[in-house]
Amino acid sequence: MTTRLPHTQRSDARDNRDRILDAARAVFVADGLDVPIREIARRAEVGPATLYRHFPTKETLVAEAFTDQMLACRSIVDEGLADPDPWHGFCVAVEKLCELQARDHGFTAAFMSNFPHAMDFAAIRTASLTAAAELIRRAKKTGHLRPDIVPDDLILMIMANNGIHATTPAARVAASRRFAALMIQAFHASAATEPLPPVPRLMPGVTLRRKPAS
Repeated sequence: MTTRLPHTQRSDARDNRDRILDAARAVFVADGLDVPIREIARRAEVGPATLYRHFPTKETLVAEAFTDQMLACRSIVDEGLADPDPWHGFCVAVEKLCELQARDHGFTAAFMSNFPHAMDFAAIRTASLTAAAELIRRAKKTGHLRPDIVPDDLILMIMANNGIHATTPAARVAASRRFAALMIQAFHASAATEPLPPVPRLMPGVTLRRKPAS
């Protein structure tokens, strides 16, 4: 019994931490970042002392929740890169990125506004865009993706998707899924495709060296 106790305590601590993060993400997305710590602890079914033991300040809790959101975003792009069919991987990434953002409901924007120095946002954006550029490059090689698509077009898509407003979270996700389907059709190469206007700079401070289509 005594030899198993430390492992049990570590397991309980991990469970508490996971419940706190799950509750925090749900609350932040639904109600914003001003929700009191005690309310998060209540929803996680832990005491405030337990919450503060894992996250000494509210900023550390919000930052951890945001980090998980960023990891989910990067995981979607990595999943697309791992797909043996690059065009299919690109389409699935578009669908999942739009849905993730629809469920995010402004949490990322609120975090960046309230905690601008919590982490290196420029580095996060650069890493994400570099991975997205590779996803685009591979999809172009299949001949299914328009040859004039660039990473900035994915940023434009995400900005537009962020403008979706709906009466319920379910309706917002449903609208986002339709929007993603429309975007995939727009991204698809066809003989009737008209040239696009010049690429706008949508992310100041983030510069990617674009590789020529091959």
